[in-house]
Amino acid sequence: MSSPFDDMWKVAMSEEVGKALQSVVERMNQAAARRPKTLPAVPPRLVAVSKTKPPEMVVEAYKQGQRNFGENYVNELVDKASDPVILESCPEIKWHFIGHLQKNNVNKLLAVPNLFFVETVDSVKLADRVNSSWQRLRGASMQRLKVMVQINTSGEHSKHGLPPEETVNTVKHIVTQCSALHFSGLMTIGHYGYDLTLGPNPDFQMLLSRRQEVCNILNLPLEEVELSMGMSTDFEHAIEVGATNVRVGSIIFGNREYPNTPSPEKTSKIVSEEAAKKMQHLTVSEH
Repeated sequence: MSSPFDDMWKVAMSEEVGKALQSVVERMNQAAARRPKTLPAVPPRLVAVSKTKPPEMVVEAYKQGQRNFGENYVNELVDKASDPVILESCPEIKWHFIGHLQKNNVNKLLAVPNLFFVETVDSVKLADRVNSSWQRLRGASMQRLKVMVQINTSGEHSKHGLPPEETVNTVKHIVTQCSALHFSGLMTIGHYGYDLTLGPNPDFQMLLSRRQEVCNILNLPLEEVELSMGMSTDFEHAIEVGATNVRVGSIIFGNREYPNTPSPEKTSKIVSEEAAKKMQHLTVSEH
């Protein structure tokens, strides 16, 4: 039996999640209205990023009308998507995988109930693995799996994704060789905390130009190639310049709690700083 404290927490959480979702959706609609008319008029999709959050929070957001949810880690997505509470309460949930996908985790990921989108295909080899796994798991009657190609627009070593110049060839491979996959768009993470007073975010501009290139060379309609870009800090700007899919977590569900570990952003910073120090020790000056 739940305690009065649990019930109070659920009521408070429900109100908070509901208000936050409503606010984000309103801001998204306003940003979409500010888009130049030259961009495809595709209503932006909100992917609520629920990593490290309990299933109850997913159910609350679902009750408020949210359907698309994103997870970064395969094991966490497997656990959450298979949770009896979510299976019972959220029959129409659509899961997006938005984290780095290693080849040895592909089978596990593709077995997830209600998997809707894999946004982070970042190599031809990974595309082939996902394609063959989806064919094997889902059989001949399957629907094609929607995938995006992830581009490393910022060139940071801590970020995953294809080098931008490999975009066209990778998309061409998926379209022509991966019959179980439906190429649906391009995705980027980009720099954290870009200062918009300096002008439009160059990572977003890079993704826009790569989409144009893909569509021109492969003869694909612009409005059928999505752009997944923009997170809690910059989703409005992303939509204004053409994002069709934004990944928003902390301003809906509150800041993430990583038990006893720094966040991935902090970790990559610490790792890169430590690597830089090591490199200084290893560098031998030439005379």
